[in-house]
Amino acid sequence: MALSFNKSKGSAQKSSISSFQYKDGDNKMRIVGDILARYVYWIKGENDKNIPLECLSFDRNTESFNNLEKDWVRDFYPDLKCGWSYATQCIDNGEIKVVNLKKKLWEQIITAAEDLGDPTDPETGWDICFKRIKTGPLPYNVEYQLQALKCKPRALSEAEMTVIADLKSMDDVMSRPTPDAQKELLDKIHNANSEDAMDESIEDEFKVS
Repeated sequence: MALSFNKSKGSAQKSSISSFQYKDGDNKMRIVGDILARYVYWIKGENDKNIPLECLSFDRNTESFNNLEKDWVRDFYPDLKCGWSYATQCIDNGEIKVVNLKKKLWEQIITAAEDLGDPTDPETGWDICFKRIKTGPLPYNVEYQLQALKCKPRALSEAEMTVIADLKSMDDVMSRPTPDAQKELLDKIHNANSEDAMDESIEDEFKVS
């Protein structure tokens, strides 16, 4: 079960739902629905594609590492570290999109919410206005600055309410893989010397739906 904004402590792929694309300069989106708390490993798979595998030691509901499920990644890659990878949905140009949140931006949103309230509320929520600033030549040389003065509370319009009428939970959009499915995919990655294509039914467990 994914978390409501107020319960989240703050610590993408082929899809029927588009992903929000961050652009340099001014950005604007309206967060809707629940917040998905995850930590993921990034593993190089077939054709050198980076595959995000959810850390199954991390509990989505409690936002804690409780080790209740077998995390096979640790067996295959004992030195690999997982990283923060929270996600939610937003309205962008009248369309529902999945947002892979940026940690520094999310921390600023949480701080602003202390004064502005829950940004996901349809009646009293607020648009997330921020800037993406390149600070160097490398992909990770990026800063995100929330423009709090532009984040004004407003009720969703009638059209926006229609758009979110059938909004899915993030648990359905990004379903949690089973330990067995994770192990089977890891076996295929580990045995990449074979020319067999990845079973689509297994790969699908790790996609947005």
